[in-house]
Amino acid sequence: MLNRLFPRLRRNRDLVENLHAATMAEARQRAFFSDLGVPDTVEGRFDVLTLHLVLVVRRLKMLPSPGPEMAQELVDTAFRHFDSALREMGVGDVTVPKRMKTLAEAFLGRAKAYEEALRSDAPQALTAAVLRNVYNDRAECSAFAAVVSAYVRGVLVAYERIELAPFEQGLLPKVTIDGFIGELKA
Repeated sequence: MLNRLFPRLRRNRDLVENLHAATMAEARQRAFFSDLGVPDTVEGRFDVLTLHLVLVVRRLKMLPSPGPEMAQELVDTAFRHFDSALREMGVGDVTVPKRMKTLAEAFLGRAKAYEEALRSDAPQALTAAVLRNVYNDRAECSAFAAVVSAYVRGVLVAYERIELAPFEQGLLPKVTIDGFIGELKA
């Protein structure tokens, strides 16, 4: 009923759902899990999705309105999906709010760490943030973290080239992690 009364709300929700789906597709690139040692677990997938969400949200916040509003709606949508996923995994209604609070704190902490690293003059700051957040500071994964860091910088360059329209269409520039793995094998 509300969708008929407020068609713009439905349209906006559809746009953000499409953008969320595109962000999820980027985060689900197989190579993160098969070639770069990211654990193929709920936590590992959360970490890779969080990294991608941070990049999209960062760019949207830099764009004119409705970019910043879309950024917030994208985060809200992601958390609606997290809530649904927890429930589908069988987490009880009493426990879901506690788990959502933990996820929100993790997301916000990672977002802050990535933003600080991206603003830093230290070239290794992003690699350190990726190693800490995606790989739980496992030293043996430092080469993987360096590849993911190079990929993140590539994504940022691609995002800087686009304006609001592609985001509104749920389109993200295609930057594949596969193109950065060659550095690891060399």
